[in-house]
Amino acid sequence: MDCSLIHIGSCFSEPVYFDDGKNMFLAAGKQAKPYHVSALVHWKIPYLLTAGHQIDPKDYRPATSVNQMDKIVHKESLDDVEELESL
Repeated sequence: MDCSLIHIGSCFSEPVYFDDGKNMFLAAGKQAKPYHVSALVHWKIPYLLTAGHQIDPKDYRPATSVNQMDKIVHKESLDDVEELESL
């Protein structure tokens, strides 16, 4: 994506990365701040990478992956938790 598309308030459905594809520039659902735009100009970054698309920040809804579903604690599983000893 051409960096000229990034302006204050820009928001994307997926994280935005620098051209190395490892270092994140902007998290999904977060709006670009003035310092984000300044950094692009100051560091002369020509493009960024994202698998997402530009969205309105109020429309951002994070996806729940199968891996995240495994981390959800169900009330029934809390019944089996042992009491901790007081210190």
